[in-house]
Amino acid sequence: MIKWEDTTALFIKDVVCQLQGDEYVINWHWAEDVPCVYVHRSGYDEPFDVNQLGGGQLKLYTREEYKAHKGLREKNEGIGRYTYRIFPCRLENGKPVMLLPRGEAHIVHVRTGKAKIYYSFKRGRNWFSSYQSLQIRIFSEIPIPKEALCYVKKEGAIPANKDDGTQYAFIRDMQPGVNLLPEIEVRKKDEIRLFFTDGKKYGELYELIPE
Repeated sequence: MIKWEDTTALFIKDVVCQLQGDEYVINWHWAEDVPCVYVHRSGYDEPFDVNQLGGGQLKLYTREEYKAHKGLREKNEGIGRYTYRIFPCRLENGKPVMLLPRGEAHIVHVRTGKAKIYYSFKRGRNWFSSYQSLQIRIFSEIPIPKEALCYVKKEGAIPANKDDGTQYAFIRDMQPGVNLLPEIEVRKKDEIRLFFTDGKKYGELYELIPE
């Protein structure tokens, strides 16, 4: 287990992240008496418990390394959201002791790109009825939880937003690749469009593109 101590001092603050080509660079303000830090990376939604930390989960990074690389540089591998925690250290008999700051000044959230979601509709032909079948086709680069998307139906005009018409939820998660949904019956004058159920939350992760 890593030895650590609580602290109320802001030894690390102003943590920021910038994408630079195929990597992202994390920078922060060091207090003058901090010789090194421990860096911890986790998934954005993962719970954090300092009592469960082991040495393999932490990366020791010195002030000299930071200066040489002009920050902490990480490879941009795929699409995701991560949380970085920068823990200052003090030295005790030449060994680093991690300090656990209060608040979130030592934390930064990193987004490494948006997954593209393509969607289209295939309408069946029914010459003698005011109704026709419709199938939604969704192609995604990564899995999508069913609660992220909805489709909206409106008669005579394309829905402008998720509340502009009758909203329907999806009943199963989307897998990477092509997802063909069960056919539904709509009026010939009905227009359909897909939306995020929460534009702010899911719009940071995915890009919704009609084909």
